[in-house]
Amino acid sequence: MKPLGLLALVAGLATASCSAGHGLGSSIPAAGGGSLSSSAASRGTSATAVAAAPPGWATTGTRAFNLAGAVDKGVLASNQTLTIRVGLALQNTSQLKSLVAAGQQIDPGSFNGTYAPSQAHVSAVTSYLSSRGFSNVTVEPNNVLISATGTATQVAAAFDTTMHSFLQNGLTVYANTTPAYVPTSLSGIVIAVLGLNNAQTMKPTPKLQPTACQVFGVSSPDQACLRFYDPATFELTYDAANVPTGKNTAVAIMAEGDVSQAISYLRLNEQNFNLPHVPVNVVKVGLSSTDTSGVTEWTLDMTYSSGMAGTLKAIYLYDTTSLTDSDIALEYNKWVTQHLTKIGNSSFGGCEYGPYLDGSMLVDDEILLQGAAQGQTMFVSTGDSGGFCGVGVPNGAPAGAPFVEYPAASPYVVAVGGTDLFSNSDGTYKGENAWESGGGGLSQFEYSPSWEASEQPVSGQGESFRGLPDIAMDASLETGAELWGGAATNGSCTPCVTGGTSLASPLAAGAYARMQSAHGNSLGFAAPLLYNNYVAHPTAGAPLTGPPPTEPMGGFHDILTGSNVTYTALPGYDYTTGLGSFDIGVMNAQIGK
Repeated sequence: MKPLGLLALVAGLATASCSAGHGLGSSIPAAGGGSLSSSAASRGTSATAVAAAPPGWATTGTRAFNLAGAVDKGVLASNQTLTIRVGLALQNTSQLKSLVAAGQQIDPGSFNGTYAPSQAHVSAVTSYLSSRGFSNVTVEPNNVLISATGTATQVAAAFDTTMHSFLQNGLTVYANTTPAYVPTSLSGIVIAVLGLNNAQTMKPTPKLQPTACQVFGVSSPDQACLRFYDPATFELTYDAANVPTGKNTAVAIMAEGDVSQAISYLRLNEQNFNLPHVPVNVVKVGLSSTDTSGVTEWTLDMTYSSGMAGTLKAIYLYDTTSLTDSDIALEYNKWVTQHLTKIGNSSFGGCEYGPYLDGSMLVDDEILLQGAAQGQTMFVSTGDSGGFCGVGVPNGAPAGAPFVEYPAASPYVVAVGGTDLFSNSDGTYKGENAWESGGGGLSQFEYSPSWEASEQPVSGQGESFRGLPDIAMDASLETGAELWGGAATNGSCTPCVTGGTSLASPLAAGAYARMQSAHGNSLGFAAPLLYNNYVAHPTAGAPLTGPPPTEPMGGFHDILTGSNVTYTALPGYDYTTGLGSFDIGVMNAQIGK
């Protein structure tokens, strides 16, 4: 498979409606060696040719993690304890991808018997870790991840790498400054070694402001904010009122830290919005953490996935230690192997080059591919920095590196971008614009899955690039959602208005929960079904004049106006709103047919 390099980036920007004014030359951080084996590259992630491994060693997907703007404090203390997670290669990957594309579903037992890493490969890795002095060697039920504990010295020796300490943005972090290798006996077995850095951390970024009308943070006349939504109004505007609720479907929320306050805030929102009380089951993943920085996000995710669904059978709140790449991989793996829900939501992300460099992109894609094969759909927010990632002014003026965010870039999720949602005085749908800060664009490291490729405007070198988003829902603060609890910059939310793709993603998850319940939870992985619906209705219906105008395309509102600075909404698929937003009633009647 050929590397993308800057081809996708140049091609993508060539189709953009306006230039963001950023150069291309230094976008991708410097990466040390670590080329992928042919089996890893075949998974759909682009590989870059690099120097050969030292004698006796084989490359993995974990490259040197060079930190921009950090002060190198030297070799990491030899006795510092690290938890590493070794990712193993799946078997029969092409067959598994074909199964997903065909809409077939398997259970975890069938996956383990045909596609999971073999017991012989697991034994080879666990024996090696034990021989190197690692303790607490733990194999996950699907054999994809093996965790172990060791000192920095043991980690460096076992993977022929170097570990350094850094000062970055006032925090002390660590990272590997050279690639991670494994003995040649493990070549083709180990695809990546996670946990070699704690600097690559995903961010939840819910937008909050007082309920008084503000535009770009400036107090404005009330007519500038046409409507703030609550769950009942979203249900009406997105045409869900005549679709059964999600009462027979459970949703998983990916979270971290101390989630107890988020559950209390959910109950407050249920009370104030007159929503049914949904059971919440906390699933602990890894060590407990006292971090509460994500409380508002987890409250938002639970409230609006349940609110859009009308109700849910249950919420499973997956609670991991941190949002580092390593801990997220373990969290995703727990969701997939437990197989308790058909739907998940991840309202967080980070620049895709981080997971590419440390190898978690390869591991997560394997895990999410298993979930897709089991009929599970993870909805993921695309970020709030427009056609860039990393830097952005709240609710406006996106800027930063011209990459998309991960995990939204994974081919085995549904990536959800943002819109401005407008409704009539009675709450019915009027129209949508592309939200100016909604994440979208072309991945530099992931190829399109087969179901998406035909809709991608850009391709090259015989390949199609993964485009974001897949769909879009309301995200603008000017047409945002009310939320009780949490804290805005001016005090507590009583209530506040929230927005961002952190809102759009749980709205989409709740909409799909309705569809799943209406179809006896028989619908599989959503992405192929959504693209198939779009392809099956190639001619737009009668335009909705709005303003803003939209056109019905199958179960979608095709959004025709607005931009995220780099890309513009146009008829058909685009890198601002993807296929469009849900008309839930129409989509529920058509999906899977």
